[in-house]
Amino acid sequence: MRKKTFAVAALLAAATLTLSACGSGDSGSSPVAVVSEDGKQQAATVLDQPFTKPALVLTDTQGKSYDLRKETAGHPTLIYFGYTNCPDVCPLTMNNIAVAKKQLSKAEQDELRVVFVTTDPDRDTPAALGTWLKGIDPQVVGLTGKFATIQAAARTVGISVEAPHKDKNGKIVSTHGTQVVAFSPKTDAGYLLYGEDATVDDYTKDLPKIVKGANP
Repeated sequence: MRKKTFAVAALLAAATLTLSACGSGDSGSSPVAVVSEDGKQQAATVLDQPFTKPALVLTDTQGKSYDLRKETAGHPTLIYFGYTNCPDVCPLTMNNIAVAKKQLSKAEQDELRVVFVTTDPDRDTPAALGTWLKGIDPQVVGLTGKFATIQAAARTVGISVEAPHKDKNGKIVSTHGTQVVAFSPKTDAGYLLYGEDATVDDYTKDLPKIVKGANP
């Protein structure tokens, strides 16, 4: 098996070059991970040096404090940073996961934690997040809070998030990395990255293994 060392920031930037509102700025300070290559095409990038789950305490859609590490400890967990006003990548990603999740057994669905962390907290209030996620999958945990806290947490898993800003048309956009990070129930470490091109079929194939803490 050949191994190459890549800067995670470079991987993420490469996956988001075609985006506008959902792009990724390279902070230049992201950690380096070793990615295993076996010559096979797969949706997931497997990290030999997994990410530590962010020590993140935010507010959920019920207005209650949510400690990410505490609430997801020992559970297979998918984390995505995005925003509800995103016109394309965010809703597509979350819907792909939701459709694939329905193919799991009820016990597996109950074990899985899917967490959506907003990158646009001024507009994505707990109520706004709750309404948006209800139309996708009510079981998804929606989190909001201070932007600086969210940005710092995203950086620890190699995802760049820029402060929401107005584009040339005066529309508020949130520029962010579009990767889904999967955390193992065995180690609570983030060992898989999915790009925006991951499909329903990709998640349907991989989720049963992720639930068990195995590589796709």
